[in-house]
Amino acid sequence: MDKLVEQIVDLALREDIGRGDITTEAVFKGDEKAEASFIAKEAGIIAGLELMQFILKRTDEALDSKIYVHDGSPVHRGDTIAVVSGNAGSILTAERTCLNFMQRMSGIATKTKRYCDALAGTKTRLLDTRKTMPGQRYLDKWAVRLGGGTNHRFCLDDMYLIKENHIAVAGGIRQALEQCDAHRAANGIDAKIEIELESVSDIKEALESGKADIMLLDNMSLEELSEAVALIDGRAQTEASGNMTLERLPEVAATGVDFISVGGITHSVHALDISLLFE
Repeated sequence: MDKLVEQIVDLALREDIGRGDITTEAVFKGDEKAEASFIAKEAGIIAGLELMQFILKRTDEALDSKIYVHDGSPVHRGDTIAVVSGNAGSILTAERTCLNFMQRMSGIATKTKRYCDALAGTKTRLLDTRKTMPGQRYLDKWAVRLGGGTNHRFCLDDMYLIKENHIAVAGGIRQALEQCDAHRAANGIDAKIEIELESVSDIKEALESGKADIMLLDNMSLEELSEAVALIDGRAQTEASGNMTLERLPEVAATGVDFISVGGITHSVHALDISLLFE
């Protein structure tokens, strides 16, 4: 498991357990064995099973689990997702941490799948954003991939992304692009340059510089997006963003953009309802 995931899980377990699971300590002698099932309480795309297994082992190496569906697979209400067996107290101690991660990740994967389905038959791919749960971006973006989406930047060193505030400080579109290109060359950084644009005149200025790898077309109408894609004509990749509802996706994709980014797949999450029930 990735070192970052280990740190996230360890923090979550410390947060949940505190000085000890006093209820479990009070009720159980400590040597009771049990078997418990993770049950889907609603339909969706399951995510976080690999993480759940890691959490169980992190809690108690002796816990065993059997997976009945794979990460990224659909589940229906009443489906048994997995079964865990071993020390009853250890299962109860790990229960909430497992469910918290699984429910959030499954919620993200489920929403992502719906948005990807809306783009079926087009060349346009769904991108996530950095609008993730602080400290859990790795897991949020993992869930996006399991739902069929594509990860955009993980962090600020992945790519140059010039937004309106950068443009204001730099003194203009051309200046911002040239400064990022110079920084990339001077530091030997292998990263693309993307710039946020809001009008046809912005696009023309960015094209004249020849420095933009991706053009982020922000809050444009369908007519503006179509005009922008025709104007750019493959000289840079195109990404549409801003108010991208599920219903709008097919018509936005029809304009020919390469990507559509949607912050809502990670920042507004309906956690999938999953329960852990003892046999």
